[in-house]
Amino acid sequence: MDEKAKQIIEKIPYITIATSDESGQPWNSPVYCAYDGKYNFYWASDQNGQHSKNISHNNKIFLVIYDSTVPAGTGEGVYIQAKAQMLTDVTEIKKALKLLYDRTNEMPSDKEEEAFLGEYPRRIYKAIPEKIWMNGDGEVNGNFIDIRKEVHIL
Repeated sequence: MDEKAKQIIEKIPYITIATSDESGQPWNSPVYCAYDGKYNFYWASDQNGQHSKNISHNNKIFLVIYDSTVPAGTGEGVYIQAKAQMLTDVTEIKKALKLLYDRTNEMPSDKEEEAFLGEYPRRIYKAIPEKIWMNGDGEVNGNFIDIRKEVHIL
């Protein structure tokens, strides 16, 4: 199951980030992401977007990477409990931008790392996983249920 989780992470470039605001109101946001060798996830977002504001108040997030490219009923997902942060170190921002650009096979934008600290509205965010699961098949009294099985890819 560990290898399958790695395959899904490698294949699917979008993650859904679940956050909550100060009152506990939930919010989901799909974002394009990249990841490093430790399965830390990186994305660029408007610092005034709802999920970005939520992260500034509560860094506990939940990520889902779901492979919906397969036939109905056969999809599998990777579920990640994580802590998120906005990056403020130029070296870390540079590393994250390289990962993002490498994943898209595009040339870097005209924005230098420092732009993500200045008046430019977007910031680079990092999610550090704490626990990772995949969905699996279960059964209760003859009924199919979807269960989560912890994977160890960190």
